[in-house]
Amino acid sequence: MTRILAVGDNVVDCYPASNEMYPGGNCINLAVLARRFGAETGYVGAIGKDRAGDVIKAALEDEGVDTQRLRVLPGKTAYCVIGHRRNGDRVFLKFDLSVSMFQPDADDIAFAEKFDAVHIGQSSGLDGCLAEFAGRTRLSYDFSTRREKEHRQRVAPLCHLASFSGGDLPRHQAVDMLHETLRAGAKWCLVTRGEDGALLGHGDRLFETPAVPVEVVDTLGAGDTFVARTLVGLLRGEAPPQLLAAAATAAAATCTRVGAIGHGTAMAVDAGEIPVLEDVD
Repeated sequence: MTRILAVGDNVVDCYPASNEMYPGGNCINLAVLARRFGAETGYVGAIGKDRAGDVIKAALEDEGVDTQRLRVLPGKTAYCVIGHRRNGDRVFLKFDLSVSMFQPDADDIAFAEKFDAVHIGQSSGLDGCLAEFAGRTRLSYDFSTRREKEHRQRVAPLCHLASFSGGDLPRHQAVDMLHETLRAGAKWCLVTRGEDGALLGHGDRLFETPAVPVEVVDTLGAGDTFVARTLVGLLRGEAPPQLLAAAATAAAATCTRVGAIGHGTAMAVDAGEIPVLEDVD
């Protein structure tokens, strides 16, 4: 059985228009989605002792994600306010990362040895720990939209899979970035390109897949879905064309629902549990 550990950020994604919140964040999404794709997964991170934290923990446990290294710390659970969406795309209005910005300890790093790969996103602020985790197991790192050459050259040699969000890039720029990242030392490099599909590179080889057309409701979590399915496929030894096609289909399905992984519930801001509607137009 393929085993993947996600370490880092979590958040409740809050939709004021419907007064709902959904568990999310790159690492939460990866842990849940990889589990749905058949991997055994675990999550290492921090939540607050509040209802938002309870929602995240309950979703992880309901999905069968190992939460033994999940901490509950003083302070508020991280949140992000999602605004109106243009053609299904999300607009971030406000966020507070709060207690989700934690530092793993020695036991967390040792725990990673039990897994075939550990996934960390750049938004988790854990770049200082990457080498330690990569020394224990394969590293999957999501650069998101961070593209500075110096940063890529420093992180890429640690990566089994380096992933980028490149929906705003022309194809030739996405291809150049992919090959630069591989030359810097990443074993595999994935660039998701939204409605233009995705690119996956290994050595001198380049694989490409188109997006699967759907009626888009919400794009939140589509990229995380693509990364999760790609990572699971690579660890299983699936052929790149087949795993890319499966990832494109899965990402399209995510776009047909609100929230990256579901598990939506009503916000209770009137009780002061998550102060997400203050100063939001």
